[in-house]
Amino acid sequence: MIFNKLIGLFSSDLAIDLGTANTLVIAKGQGIIINEPSVVAVKTERYGQQKVLAVGHEAKEMVGKTPGNIKAIRPMKDGVIADFDMTEKMIRKFIEKAHGRSALISPRIIICVPYGLTQVERKAVRESALSAGAREVFLIEEPMAAAIGAGVNIREPHGNLVVDIGGGTTEIGVVSLGGLVISKSIRIAGDKLDKAIVDYVKRKYNLLIGERVAEEIKINIGNALPLDEELTMIINGRDQVEGLLSSIELTSTDAREAMKEPLKEIGEALRDVLERMPPDLAGDIVNHGIILTGGGALIRHLDKFLADIVRIPVFIADEPLLAVAKGTGRALEEIDLLQELFEYE
Repeated sequence: MIFNKLIGLFSSDLAIDLGTANTLVIAKGQGIIINEPSVVAVKTERYGQQKVLAVGHEAKEMVGKTPGNIKAIRPMKDGVIADFDMTEKMIRKFIEKAHGRSALISPRIIICVPYGLTQVERKAVRESALSAGAREVFLIEEPMAAAIGAGVNIREPHGNLVVDIGGGTTEIGVVSLGGLVISKSIRIAGDKLDKAIVDYVKRKYNLLIGERVAEEIKINIGNALPLDEELTMIINGRDQVEGLLSSIELTSTDAREAMKEPLKEIGEALRDVLERMPPDLAGDIVNHGIILTGGGALIRHLDKFLADIVRIPVFIADEPLLAVAKGTGRALEEIDLLQELFEYE
């Protein structure tokens, strides 16, 4: 009995969807236990030393509101590690939060990464996790995780095409027989959409807004094709002519116009993958359609927008925001059976 309890105590394997916008942590046998923004708040102390004040939700609340000696940092940029030290600290904090204690035995960890990561960037992800206390680190690529999370049987001998639009990257992958046949990763996704909204509001209304407001606009009134009923939203910012605080009413037409170019680029990337498709797999994609996952899938009518570009049906996965995390978690549950899917070092 005591032995069984000890085994339970030591069972600490984790899966981490290390996203540009959000980090999700899945514990084996428990599902998603952490879903928080990928933000670290640090305070610069005497002699330049940095102390971590908060991670996740608490840190995101500080974005754009901190005094000079406190910074809210997003260590992931465009799907890759922009700040190695802060990423390590963030992973460590999430591991500690997941366990609720100091792990007596370091966990095995699966980390989901964009397909387009270089070997140097992959090594940085591994080393961050190892430095944060992992015993072993496995990497699984986002298109594969998204396909698993969307319910695709990845071992079947026919092709499935998944488009995952996250915070930093859009991942497009064709999965067949347990592998990625074709993949493409572009650094145009949620963050670029936010920036496009910031630039549009500045250009059209002379109003300066921050990334948090832009993200709220995207979520609340964002759309890829005209809506039956116009949506509106009051936003606050600083008038760049007079320098005073000001409010305007933004419409869903404004939001669509602002995001038009980045969404077109995602559509062109999808078209490029389809043009490189082996003929035998192309028939499968036409029959099964394209699966859309990630936070970007929640943009109104984006499925129809992409379907119009490629002339193939596009379907939104159940719980698209969680598809990659669920797929990574499912891989964790079968970690010993799915070794061939992982990069391991």
